Amino acid sequence: MAERFALYFAPSVNSPLWDRACTWLGRDPASGELMDGMVAGIDRARLLNLTQSAQRYGFHATLKAPMALEPDRSLDALTGALATFAASRSKVELGRLVVAELGPFLALVPEAPSETLQDFAAQVVEEFEPFRAPLSLKDREARAAQALSPRQQELLDGYGYPYVFDEFRFHMTLTDALDDPDRREIKVAAETWFGPELAQPVELDRLVLFHEPDKGQPFRRLADFKLGGAA
Repeated sequence: MAERFALYFAPSVNSPLWDRACTWLGRDPASGELMDGMVAGIDRARLLNLTQSAQRYGFHATLKAPMALEPDRSLDALTGALATFAASRSKVELGRLVVAELGPFLALVPEAPSETLQDFAAQVVEEFEPFRAPLSLKDREARAAQALSPRQQELLDGYGYPYVFDEFRFHMTLTDALDDPDRREIKVAAETWFGPELAQPVELDRLVLFHEPDKGQPFRRLADFKLGGAA
């Protein structure tokens, strides 16, 4: 079984932002339930077609990218380390989020950059690197084929993921890659749908452990670890 674990930020399952995002993507990774109904006037089938990959991963911001565990590192050890780490860290103010275009994708990103956020993300990468098994040659080659910069290649080889440290940008993905006409239309729809939540500042108040049971299967939300507190 090629299972992987990822360390993400995701809002509380009781928050309006989580509820709206799960409805937008069509799946709740906490319950495993599929969501239906209209979103901002967009046909459900069409929206699902534009968010297939984002739906599989679930609504989140990546801090430590999906990884297989080293053979001598267990899930119990990982959750124990997460509890200890989270209890010793303070919450991070993200400010307001906005719908942004990241290349061909749409995502929620902070309105303003934050050194505190960058530092926190770097700490997560470093702290949990000992749990990460090396990438397979196939997975490494697939990543390396994505027109990475020399710095991103260096980070891929060092940490199994090219978008960490100085290459990290906090984002919560809303779509798969879109062509220009779709991207413009869907961005307006996302701004409308998420509008009530975008008016409120967001706090990174937890690390959330996600699990991919086998390659290509939907990720599930396993456990939350509140910063400054217990799981």
